[in-house]
Amino acid sequence: MIDVLPYNSEKRQEWDAFIDASKNGTFMLKRGYVEYHADRFTDFSLMFYKDGKLIAVLPASLHGEEVRSHGGLTYGGIISDRKMTTPEMLDVFDALKAFLAEKGVKKLLYKRVPSVYFTYPSDEDLYVLFRNGATLVRRDISTAVYLPDKIRFSELRRRGVKKAVKSGLEVRPSTDYDGYISLLTEVLSVHHGTKPVHTGAELALLAGHFPDNIKLYCAYRGEEMMAGVLIFDTPQTVHAQYIANSEEGRDIGALDLVTDYLINTYCAGKTYFDFGISTEESGTVLNRGLIGQKEMFGGRGVAYDFYEWNITL
Repeated sequence: MIDVLPYNSEKRQEWDAFIDASKNGTFMLKRGYVEYHADRFTDFSLMFYKDGKLIAVLPASLHGEEVRSHGGLTYGGIISDRKMTTPEMLDVFDALKAFLAEKGVKKLLYKRVPSVYFTYPSDEDLYVLFRNGATLVRRDISTAVYLPDKIRFSELRRRGVKKAVKSGLEVRPSTDYDGYISLLTEVLSVHHGTKPVHTGAELALLAGHFPDNIKLYCAYRGEEMMAGVLIFDTPQTVHAQYIANSEEGRDIGALDLVTDYLINTYCAGKTYFDFGISTEESGTVLNRGLIGQKEMFGGRGVAYDFYEWNITL
């Protein structure tokens, strides 16, 4: 029998240790990251125990009669370790269904962890979602470089790297999150009509909590920031959370230089470099120009899937 218990602060250490030992979890699912915007979401995270032992967790938030895994995160879903089997995952979902129904929840929006973040095969939940009649309601497409067998940069990107070097640019780590967000805000506003989810202060706070995971690398000409990439470093994959390039940086290959450094130097020992999604309007619109830029660096498609599960007993 599997017991489902709501997360509480007394379980923080146990939760975080489980994420660290999991086969499909990342630091983004640890409590320090989940809770940095706790004021914006009603937490509904759950912990699953079998014979008194923690076997799975679900980062989640409550939105009326709907639970999302998690409303403030890119991905979530059931997180487990290598001991999880498919029959046991069926039991976990049965217990989850009964718990949600008892709490009056009508629907679960399940944001599945993308496969490039697995450290071991983790498709048990995908099979069980199918068995329970869950529906794929959104699919974004990301672009990832497979680092053990990299596709060569396009000629245009290689020329950009050489141009940046000739222009005297250098790549180095930075803690100037306010300056970076200012640059990023301008880029997103002009080219995409959007704005960053995080502020500079929030990034500084998160980087302080996760110094081994959240890092900023920028191309500088002297002390002038020309381009930068904020990365989220996980055991399997380095993810580009934000990418910014100044107007002048575009002309001299600044972002090409940063990306070259990250893929060919920083990522030594990793399996993937994930550029992030290039879709809009819940996955129904592909930004061809954006994904084309990422594919020039040797990236290829990785799906970010969302499932909807109607809870009925």
